[in-house]
Amino acid sequence: MEIADLITPQSVIPNLRATSKKQALQEMARRASSLTGLHERAVFDVLLERERLGTTGVGNGIAIPHGKLPSLDHLFGVFARLGRPVNFESIDDQPVDLIFLLVAPESAGADHLKALARVSRLLRDKTVCEKLRGTDNAEALYALLTQSQAVRAA
Repeated sequence: MEIADLITPQSVIPNLRATSKKQALQEMARRASSLTGLHERAVFDVLLERERLGTTGVGNGIAIPHGKLPSLDHLFGVFARLGRPVNFESIDDQPVDLIFLLVAPESAGADHLKALARVSRLLRDKTVCEKLRGTDNAEALYALLTQSQAVRAA
């Protein structure tokens, strides 16, 4: 499972303007909806439901909101770099400025977990995160997200 299997250049939001966790999730659900054909409210609701179980703010300014939807037929991601960090109730109490949303089919099982692990591994890399924070160009962000694993594998 590679990041390029999860996102497209159109699913990268280079300078998301949001003032709250809820607003950031709404905007990302809107983008996921426009790219997948899913109903925006269905995506937003599944993300909120997951957040009620516990924050997906994993620390170091990163959040990985995720959920499963019955009407989806493949894993799908949306990445956003926020113009200003927002409170995400993260485990380290730090605001979030990098968000990787992941939605999966209800039947995804292990694939959903593998995708979460892959995203988590990528965003634990401090160098990658510094580069992501250093640009607000969508193409550059997509390249950083999708090429970093190829460089490490070489």
